[in-house]
Amino acid sequence: MDLLLRNPRTMPALLAAACLGALGTALASQYWGGLNPCVLCIYQRYAYGAALAFAVLALLLAAKAGARKLALIATGLSFAGGSALAVFHVGVEQKWWRGTAECHAPSLPENATVEQLREILLNQAFAPCDKIPWELFGVSMAGYNILACAILAALSFWAAFAVPKGA
Repeated sequence: MDLLLRNPRTMPALLAAACLGALGTALASQYWGGLNPCVLCIYQRYAYGAALAFAVLALLLAAKAGARKLALIATGLSFAGGSALAVFHVGVEQKWWRGTAECHAPSLPENATVEQLREILLNQAFAPCDKIPWELFGVSMAGYNILACAILAALSFWAAFAVPKGA
């Protein structure tokens, strides 16, 4: 593991690559796999986007130990936030609690005609947060995201606070 810390660019680069991989997988499952994301799925992508930005910042600031450490801490906090969002999402999927207002079907105007209602519903992409569109071994994508973000947060904090031997 010390090998990962010897070069100050290695961990930020690996964390950035993990973000790109996760975002790429999410986009591929949406556009090629036909899995429409719900609003909580989108929010989890934002966490990866923030983590990516901080990991790239850590990569750019690799020569400045203090600044790199702060950027890695921010990366870890972004991943921790993503994990917390994923926990909330799993709770909504399991119906332990209700999701946000955006998680539910759009409200329709009271005095709309049938034609107007049809137009509203057909032109609005909506994926409910409490439906599981894909799972593996009984675990949803949000469930796997809890684990992925937690591991990446731990790696970010480890890279921020660990000191390589001989340093």
